[in-house]
Amino acid sequence: MTSSWRVLLALSLFAASVHFWPVQPTRQAQAQTTTPWGADYFPNTLLVTQDGQAVRFFDDLIKDKVVAINFIFTGCSDSCPVETARLRQVQKILGDRVGKDIFLYSISIDPYNDTPETLKRYAEKFGIGPGWTLLTGQPEDIERLRRSLGLYIEGLENGRSKDHNLSLIIGNQATGRWMKASPFESPYILADRLGNSLHNWKQASSMHNDYANAPAVRPPSSGEQIFRTRCSSCHSVGNAEPGGLPGIGPDLLGVTRQRDPRWLARWLKEPDRMLAEKDPLALLLYEQYNRLAMPNMRLGEAEVDAVLAYLEEETARVQSPLADKGKP
Repeated sequence: MTSSWRVLLALSLFAASVHFWPVQPTRQAQAQTTTPWGADYFPNTLLVTQDGQAVRFFDDLIKDKVVAINFIFTGCSDSCPVETARLRQVQKILGDRVGKDIFLYSISIDPYNDTPETLKRYAEKFGIGPGWTLLTGQPEDIERLRRSLGLYIEGLENGRSKDHNLSLIIGNQATGRWMKASPFESPYILADRLGNSLHNWKQASSMHNDYANAPAVRPPSSGEQIFRTRCSSCHSVGNAEPGGLPGIGPDLLGVTRQRDPRWLARWLKEPDRMLAEKDPLALLLYEQYNRLAMPNMRLGEAEVDAVLAYLEEETARVQSPLADKGKP
């Protein structure tokens, strides 16, 4: 893992631990509470959707809504595809609530290249459904938005680099409750925050769980941790992704037994270079999976070894009982 990726991941995990903005309104339980996060705080920036429709950030996108907002650019070859794939999982879990009482927004930080037409092609590649809007606009307006949302880090971004804060902002504008969340968070946790806690956060839970009856939890290996945070947005290992639909990328059960280990190790480390070199198998996967390029996750040797070890262990765990069942 490069130092740049470590910095970005650390920043996103730190952001995930910051649950609330520092000021909270005094009467959040009332439906029409006045909050400090209203029209006087948020820029009512003019943006353009992937369908070419002009919208205002406050009036049309977030006013009185529960929303998730992130910033991406379609030319990104590492973190942005993972963020998009993770939000796709969240959208599938929430179902038709997205577009009704929950709204997702991805705003480009590269408006010079990300035209509405480019954003529309990007949405189609990822299977983005209704209720999730991709947007572009003027560079200075987008930077102002990022600053107001706390998703701009002074010193990290200089206008030439496309490095950016890997965080989502999720919130309920009507109640004034906002929080940062890591885009690598479990899709079920993100969906629960958007679908439940941001809507009914003042209501006490009616569930009474007894920890004595909690099942034993197997501690994940380092390879499984990497897989769940970096790879599971696009890949499964013998299980369908949240929502029951096929993953963006291939299922990886048995992959360590089907592919040359040297090819696999290099594919995990530098898929972008292998595609540029027109590696036959890399090109086949690219065409087979909707021309979505495998992102470069900046994995080091130890991390690649850990992921491959996890995939082999998981294959053995899943396939061994099946083999036993087939014995006379």
